[in-house]
Amino acid sequence: MSAPHDRTETNEQPAAPAASATLTGDIDAKDSMILDMLEADGRATLSQLAKATGLSVSAAQSRVQKLERRGVITGYAAVIDHERRGLPISAFVSVTPLDYTKESDIPEKLHSIPGIVSCYSVAGAPSFVLLVRVATPGRLEELLNRIHRTVPVSTESTVILKTYF
Repeated sequence: MSAPHDRTETNEQPAAPAASATLTGDIDAKDSMILDMLEADGRATLSQLAKATGLSVSAAQSRVQKLERRGVITGYAAVIDHERRGLPISAFVSVTPLDYTKESDIPEKLHSIPGIVSCYSVAGAPSFVLLVRVATPGRLEELLNRIHRTVPVSTESTVILKTYF
């Protein structure tokens, strides 16, 4: 469940949190245990959550539902072996605008390009870092060319050799 914004892997999102929901706080030890377990295994059953936390099944369910409503749990996802899926090449692409007056348009314009998994706004020299996944080095080159045709940016790519955690 570590990639909730990977558009190719997330399931339907729960309803948006209530406007009065807090952004931080109100997470006790039992909520933290539930969150840790769901992050490790999004398919953990309510019985497993209840047993690990010492709660009843209905109390565990209630806590999960409250965490969803408050926007603490934003979705559930499968963990995919991308190499077996046919997308063995993953890379981080640093994106620096050539025209900073159009910087805010970049994520929206890149959002629908196949191969781009996620876009992060970052502090530092690049404005954005993209996570991309493709089948071949040639496809990576095609993706970079498409990014350059779509938005006026310079890019720097770092191919991921191995993910440890």
